[in-house]
Amino acid sequence: MNKFEIRTIYKQKRQALTNSEVDEKSLAIANHTLKLPIWNRKYYHLFLSIKKLKEINTDFILHIIQGKDKETIISQSNFKDNSLKHFLLTDSTPLKVNKFGIPEPVDGIEVLVSKIDVVFVPLLAFDRSGHRIGYGQGFYDRFLKECRTSTVKIGLSFFEPLEENLKADRHDISLDYVVTPSEILSFDK
Repeated sequence: MNKFEIRTIYKQKRQALTNSEVDEKSLAIANHTLKLPIWNRKYYHLFLSIKKLKEINTDFILHIIQGKDKETIISQSNFKDNSLKHFLLTDSTPLKVNKFGIPEPVDGIEVLVSKIDVVFVPLLAFDRSGHRIGYGQGFYDRFLKECRTSTVKIGLSFFEPLEENLKADRHDISLDYVVTPSEILSFDK
């Protein structure tokens, strides 16, 4: 299968989930994140879910990050150059849902990519080598390239890995972990 076919299949698989299944699986994923060796860090980048696309409900992970008194970083999308700008999430950070359904900060305290220790990465599908398929716009590929080599990259998926290996493009950045409702997969580099 090519990436377009995989995207189509996994979008359909997500849309087939009920809202209660999305929440149940999202909670299981969040609980598994507690087992990751990442909680001694300070800055955690988290994507805010696009509800209409039945993305993983990251509210559960957000509560964990806040409960551990860590700093949460969220992004604002620039659709002109497919880049992300990163902001500290505080009680006073104004959020607005953009035309694509993405909750984003309107403004706030900007954070340099070099400060980010952990990134929770959205994806549609992934393979057993830690390669991922996103929506195809390259926002996260560009962002992950800017991160320090020590930044931990964690994919979140409702589904198990693809059996076939994805053909990695030269701009693709592989993940360190993927967390599913049933397990944590670790990828050695």
